[in-house]
Amino acid sequence: MLQTIIEASENFCIHQIRAPHTLHDDIVETRTLIAYIDIETALGEKHRVYIASDSNFMQRISLLYLGEEESDDETLIDMSLETANLIVGSAKVIAEESQKNVYTIGTPVFEKIDTFDMNYDQAKLIKIDDDKLIIAIKKL
Repeated sequence: MLQTIIEASENFCIHQIRAPHTLHDDIVETRTLIAYIDIETALGEKHRVYIASDSNFMQRISLLYLGEEESDDETLIDMSLETANLIVGSAKVIAEESQKNVYTIGTPVFEKIDTFDMNYDQAKLIKIDDDKLIIAIKKL
């Protein structure tokens, strides 16, 4: 399941942000905007997908979609919710097309602006230059 979310995240970097990215296993401790979406598989398993980014990564998104070069925290929070929705929604489509781990998604929820200290089972870090996006998943 994490693989389809990572694929969707990489597609987001390639097709939306249009910037080269790298994928890492090490999750760095940094101040992040943390949003999540709960998903449920066809078999009834529930998972929480966290999308956490540093403010510079989310500022990229704000500049891309809103044209804002200097967004306030409220705007960055809105962008984090929208990014979570876009990535997890895209992963849902990828899962449906491959007919593997098909699931439904809930509404994105903003958790907090703080160090990413959430309990998770699997995670990856995507970097664009020095900007960071954490993708993590936890079985509920």
